[in-house]
Amino acid sequence: MLCFGNRPTIVIHQFGRGPRAPSLSPFVVKLETYMRMAKLEYTSEFGMKMSSKGKIPWMTCNGKVVADSQLCIDFLNKEMGIDLSAHLTPEERAIARAFQKMVEENSYWVMALTRFVFDNKEFLGKVVGLPKIFIWIAGIKIKTMSCGQGIGRHSYKELIDILEGDLRALSVFLGDKRFLFGDRPCEADAAIFGQLSQFRWHNPGAPGEKFVTETFSNLRDYCERMKTMFWPDWDECITHDRTTKPSK
Repeated sequence: MLCFGNRPTIVIHQFGRGPRAPSLSPFVVKLETYMRMAKLEYTSEFGMKMSSKGKIPWMTCNGKVVADSQLCIDFLNKEMGIDLSAHLTPEERAIARAFQKMVEENSYWVMALTRFVFDNKEFLGKVVGLPKIFIWIAGIKIKTMSCGQGIGRHSYKELIDILEGDLRALSVFLGDKRFLFGDRPCEADAAIFGQLSQFRWHNPGAPGEKFVTETFSNLRDYCERMKTMFWPDWDECITHDRTTKPSK
């Protein structure tokens, strides 16, 4: 075990902030939410420097580099004795893992495809301010990667049906509970919120936004609870829409 002393120096390396949620990456929102749930102090370093695995976010903790959002969480859990799911039974832990894997390995790809290939290119250009060439290149890359994963081989309608099934299952399980397993959030809530934050705030006009905000409104309310509890500085952590005129 590494010796951290009382306050480890944790730096999250990520892209810049998003216009309506703290990041356009659900995995950044996940990792930062976990930090806040665990009451860990951290700073963010913004830029395009990728991890050794070619992805963002990644973390340095007292100089030690850790890539991948979940491996960052696992590292901190082990080295600092953190367990945000200590109140769960073994069965509940298994269910939490299954839902987390569903949204991160399945729903995520539908979000990425609708964002860069089908529905949200105008949003990325006009609101986020990404150059057309970047959106085009990212779209090709995501389409290629998703085809390798398998889900990118489906038609648009099939993708939306898959997403609706995922979000329906999550909505049914959540029911009228405040968090995934009741009144107390667990580690998986950070991951679930990370993914839902993109549908809630960064998927405008796409079916995913409608599913979260209207069809399965308890998911919308869940997002608002997570935002209120762990992101009191939300407005300071977003860039706001480029299309929004400054107040006079």
